[in-house]
Amino acid sequence: MARIFRRNPEKNKGLFRQWLLPLALCLSLAAPCAALAVDAAASTPSAQTAQRAAATDAGASLHAAPTPATPAASQVPAVAAPQDNHPWWFWPLALLGFCFILGIIAVMAGVGGGVLFVPLVSGFFPFHLDFVRGAGLLVALAGALAAGPGLLRRNFANLRLALPVALIASACAIVGAMLGLALPTDVVQTCLGAVILGIAVLLLVSKNSVRPVVTKQDAVGLALGMNGVFLEPSTGEVVEWKTHRTLAGLLFFIAIGIMAGMFGLGAGWANVPVLNLLMGVPLKVAVGTSKFLLSITDTSAAWVYLNQGCVIPLMAIPSIVGLMLGSVVGVRLLAKAKPKFIRYMVIIVLFFSGAKALMKGLGW
Repeated sequence: MARIFRRNPEKNKGLFRQWLLPLALCLSLAAPCAALAVDAAASTPSAQTAQRAAATDAGASLHAAPTPATPAASQVPAVAAPQDNHPWWFWPLALLGFCFILGIIAVMAGVGGGVLFVPLVSGFFPFHLDFVRGAGLLVALAGALAAGPGLLRRNFANLRLALPVALIASACAIVGAMLGLALPTDVVQTCLGAVILGIAVLLLVSKNSVRPVVTKQDAVGLALGMNGVFLEPSTGEVVEWKTHRTLAGLLFFIAIGIMAGMFGLGAGWANVPVLNLLMGVPLKVAVGTSKFLLSITDTSAAWVYLNQGCVIPLMAIPSIVGLMLGSVVGVRLLAKAKPKFIRYMVIIVLFFSGAKALMKGLGW
């Protein structure tokens, strides 16, 4: 390896610059956004309450003209806002490194980055849950957009299967995003913890079927044209498939879309079991179509968070760059790692983060 490195110095310099480019882009774009993060933090209700209380105390000390205060404002005690002594670049770099490791684990465990990003970042980073959910949707969206064209080219993502499902899931994701932003944060945090624990149980007990047996296609699937063929690369066999229990699967995607928008999880964890186990789609087509679905579903929910100012580049850019770089490394390590061990490790992490989110929402 050392001999090869010395033999091709120019090639290795170009490779080094290619790896440094995302990091430089992250830092250069995050610096102007520090003021945006401060403004967003100052616009939260708790910060506004503290500012009003501080202004009232300052006015009293200067013997200014008294102003009538409302009963609610006069009863609010002045609480000192917590001070963060870290420089502005500390949290972006911490997110970059954290998401890099997260991307490696997500690829080797076969789960999406969003389902790990939201509970872990909300539990261990001092960010508001709304900002974490907005960044989580963009993290899942970035991975889906990167994988979508290749999956369609190989017929692993089927448009006839994806478009009816995407229409239902994306419309419900908008409803879920609006509902998540309207509810109190502690309620959303409690529901998030319960959902993460449910996802961990689902990953623990679900056994995907590589090629489900579908003897007869139902009328709904036949009318929507949910069938197709794909080439199995390992055997060179042309596989034909069709769906059954299509109506029940479409109804499930109503709940999946609402949860995707409400919690910013991406919903790939639920798409694959419904497509594969319930509707009878082969596993490779279910995984590919699910990845393609995220590029539509998450876009709809992400616009709601963008419109409400819940997407901060200071968080989103390091998270996306770190997760995509980690995914590249995870693909290379996939052949050497033991996926079963990684899968159980992710399940344990999900149980821990789900319990932490649930306790945080309940105030324990």
